[in-house]
Amino acid sequence: MTERKMTCIICPRGCRMTVKYENNTLIECKDNFCARGPTYAKNEIAAPTRVLTSTIPTDSKTVPLMPVKTSKAIPKEQLFTAMKLVKTIRAKAPLKCGDVIYKDFMVQGTDLICGRNLKV
Repeated sequence: MTERKMTCIICPRGCRMTVKYENNTLIECKDNFCARGPTYAKNEIAAPTRVLTSTIPTDSKTVPLMPVKTSKAIPKEQLFTAMKLVKTIRAKAPLKCGDVIYKDFMVQGTDLICGRNLKV
C-alpha cells in the first residue's frame, strides 16, 4: 500500500489530503473537507487529467494572442504533446468566445476553444 499527500484542486479550498492506495485503487482518503475529495483522489491516482489553457497567435494586429483552452480535461501525460500542437495553431478572425478552433484536440470529443471575441 502506498500513502501520499495530495492537494485537491476541485474547489478553491485546496484541501491537503492524505490518501492510501494500492494498484491504482483508492483505499482511504483523509483530511478532505468536502465529499468531492475522495472522487478527485480516485481519479488522480487512476488516470489524472487536466484542462489545458494556453494562448495562440492571431491574424489580428490589435489582438496578437488569443487565450484558448480545451473543452474538457485531457490525460495529464498528453499535456506536453498537446502544447507542441498548440504552437502550430493560429487564430483567424472573426471568432466569438467559445468557438471551436481545433475539433477533437488530442482526444475525440474534446475541442480547443477560444477564450475571447476576435473581430476582423
